Amino acid sequence: MMANSVQPSLKTPQEEFQLLRQEYEQQLPQKIQLITSIGRSLLQDTWSLDKLRHLRLLSHRLLGSSATFGFVEVSYAARQVEQCVDALLRLDTPPLENQRSLLQQTLHQLAKTLSENRVKASSTLFSVKPIGQAKDPHLVFLVEDDPELAHHLSLNLSHFGYTVCHFEHLTALQEAMQQITPAAIIMDIVLPEGELAGTEAIAQIQADRDHPLPVLFVSARDDLTARLQAVRAGGSAYFTKPVDVSELLTQLDILTHHDSQDLYRVLIIEDDASLANYYALILQQAGILTSVVTDPLQVMSTLIETNPDLILMDLYLPECNGIELAAVLRQHGAYIGIPIVFLSAENSIERHLAAIRAGGDMFLTKPIHPEHLVASILPRLQRSSVVRSLIERDSLTGLLNHTKVKEQLCIEIQRAYRQASNLVFAMIDIDHFKTVNDTYGHLAGDRVLKNLSRLLQQRLRRADIIGRYGGEEFAIIFPDTDPDAAFHVVNEIRQGFAQMAQQTDNSEFTVTFSCGIAGFPHYLDATSLSKAADRALYEAKRQGRDCVVLATEE
Repeated sequence: MMANSVQPSLKTPQEEFQLLRQEYEQQLPQKIQLITSIGRSLLQDTWSLDKLRHLRLLSHRLLGSSATFGFVEVSYAARQVEQCVDALLRLDTPPLENQRSLLQQTLHQLAKTLSENRVKASSTLFSVKPIGQAKDPHLVFLVEDDPELAHHLSLNLSHFGYTVCHFEHLTALQEAMQQITPAAIIMDIVLPEGELAGTEAIAQIQADRDHPLPVLFVSARDDLTARLQAVRAGGSAYFTKPVDVSELLTQLDILTHHDSQDLYRVLIIEDDASLANYYALILQQAGILTSVVTDPLQVMSTLIETNPDLILMDLYLPECNGIELAAVLRQHGAYIGIPIVFLSAENSIERHLAAIRAGGDMFLTKPIHPEHLVASILPRLQRSSVVRSLIERDSLTGLLNHTKVKEQLCIEIQRAYRQASNLVFAMIDIDHFKTVNDTYGHLAGDRVLKNLSRLLQQRLRRADIIGRYGGEEFAIIFPDTDPDAAFHVVNEIRQGFAQMAQQTDNSEFTVTFSCGIAGFPHYLDATSLSKAADRALYEAKRQGRDCVVLATEE
């Protein structure tokens, strides 16, 4: 069984759900007959612990899946079989006649759900509210009664693509919130309305929302009381005055997802295709990208391909169980931090604890309401995104760091090789950057780096991968692109950057950059590709800087 990315459908979510339920209903007779057949074989032939364990696995799966799709009678009967089998598994000797008779009765009761049209599904409606998103992902509401600080923050945020609406009073904020939802709110805690007026206003705003809005608190207060109130109100970050604008921008970018990974990604590992597609449908309606693996032995290639933010995994899988698979994943350094959420009808606290000890982060019990599933994994997705950003991204620019760029280059080369497609690697170096620092100061140099990173993000595709390679060097990975096309794009960006006015407190100046470009499959591996781009960059510098050079044979 292969892994697949689940694509959106033109049908409504309710129609999709009904189709999945109809598909499952058609499979039910075969599922029930398999269980009863194994049970009869167990009772009639030589007693076998292996058959008993298999019977337990199948009945457990059935009770979870049938409950999920609303087949309550089937789920109840399957639970009775599972409980009977559990009691038999605890015996040290073969069962007595009365114990065999009880198993036979539970199997008979399960088989009866197929007869006399007793297999009926409850009329459950499928409903998931999407994760709240602002109409304008760059719109920020700033509530600050200090006009100088408000002007300073607004000006700096505007340099990096944000549109800031400033409010001095809470009444104006409340009126604006009735008209439009911002991407985030920057809120002072102490306002003319009170010492904790900011947190009280945010608590009221968050209480009326299905999904919390990103809120960054700023305050002259650094006491525990103020910080606790900020957390209780639903704050995402807290900054003390004087505000470090660079840190605030970094957090704002993370919280509003201004990067190439705009949507959360979840990998679903579930051997029952109907269930897997059902969970995928729930998450897609919440605005989450999903991929499905029905064969756990195929999971590693899919992990590399999809790079998920969270793994949703069944506890009982073919070939290996979820606890074993979680332990294997935790052996890989790249997957230590990915949250693993187990989903199973298992109600044994011992199995729950075993799953957590193996590296799981949470245990959800089937059946689970769609809204409950989204609400349970969303906070873990958010924390995973923040932690991953701190590990993988440069703190100044918010771009991928050197290590992550190299890792992504290897992944993209593998993908290009499999798909027989082109790939380009570009290296950019800001010209005479030391002179900028020496002449205008390091703060101005940092602003230049941020301006270039923002320009790259605005001008390149979402599929392109951008990183800060080190110092004043940047790197770009262009999937499905030939060198000539990449040359044209980067050269346009170079021209725009050269015309951009770089500002200091007292003056303006301009800066240029040089770039070297190399392409796959002309260079077949990450090492030769990066070395070729570096040679081309050196040639651009030798030619006088402020130009783009394509790599040629050494």
